[in-house]
Amino acid sequence: MSDAVQQQEKIDQGVMDTLRERDHSALAHQLNPLSCNHNDIVELLAQYMALSEQDNDELFDDWFDNLSKEQHTVLKVFEIYRGQYEHQN
Repeated sequence: MSDAVQQQEKIDQGVMDTLRERDHSALAHQLNPLSCNHNDIVELLAQYMALSEQDNDELFDDWFDNLSKEQHTVLKVFEIYRGQYEHQN
């Protein structure tokens, strides 16, 4: 199994575990010490959304594999928040 697949599975499992919780304080502790600014986060999320909506999985995988640990953390927290908002009802 490739490192990218293992990393994605870790993120997916972490997202699912955290989706079961509604307390965002643990997530804030992961994000607050990051050295990225608001523009970095917005740009990352824009790239993520644009690439994930395309049919080119290889392009997305290459992009995802080259992200830093901090960028993976931002995406994980984004997916958790998004999942919680999508399933509020």
